[in-house]
Amino acid sequence: MPELPEVETTRRILEPWLLGQPIQRIIHCDPARYRRTEQAEGRRIEGVGRRGKYLILALEGSLEAVVHLGMTGGFRFAPTAHTRLTLHLPDQALYYSDPRRFGRWWVVRAGDYREIKLLQRMGPEPLSPGFTLAGFHRALARSRRSIKEVLLAQEAVAGLGNIYADEALWQSRLHPRRPASSLSPAEVRRLYAAIRKVLGRAVAAGGSTLSDQSYQQPDGRPGYFQLEHRAYGRTGQPCAHRGCPGRIAKTVVGGRGTHYCPSCQLP
Repeated sequence: MPELPEVETTRRILEPWLLGQPIQRIIHCDPARYRRTEQAEGRRIEGVGRRGKYLILALEGSLEAVVHLGMTGGFRFAPTAHTRLTLHLPDQALYYSDPRRFGRWWVVRAGDYREIKLLQRMGPEPLSPGFTLAGFHRALARSRRSIKEVLLAQEAVAGLGNIYADEALWQSRLHPRRPASSLSPAEVRRLYAAIRKVLGRAVAAGGSTLSDQSYQQPDGRPGYFQLEHRAYGRTGQPCAHRGCPGRIAKTVVGGRGTHYCPSCQLP
């Protein structure tokens, strides 16, 4: 599933294409999945933003088009076999592709996220000044769930999914099953720094393109952060922490496949 780095990379590439452009037509055949898109037609795109894993197009007239890419959704500058929606602009078209059809679009009044409950309760953006160590510590201290589950829930911090939660926990040498409230101040500090470092590097690398190639940048290029993965997808490979004799193992935490080192990420 595209996570913060993939959505942010997409946002940065699309912004110069979309900003200031009027939407002429939005064509699709699935009004249940792509809701009220006709309300965006004829309106100018005034902003191209992101909140967690959501792309948000600010439209004139105080409307927003909110896009969640699901597991395999993404934008392309040319049609594909899996194009589900076409966004027509005056001099070009933009194609939304989604092989597995889990992506969603909503056109809503600006800030009215009653249909999108996660956006209503989402925590701070991890690369923004609003993500503070003190606030993160308070959020973790309130939960006895595993730290991996808390990171995926989006309330303590926005935008992390399976890949980057595993990478941040490996970086900070924390076991994914540790109760969030059990982390010491020093451990919270390590995790806070690891989240910011991992996500910052992943955005700079254009996100992660895995073996299924489901995520690509709009121009068809892959992301490259998968070359820097140290936990996710490395089952059986040596741990990259200096001096650690362990090998990456895979388990299930909160129903999600989870990669960690049993030698240096102790329960």
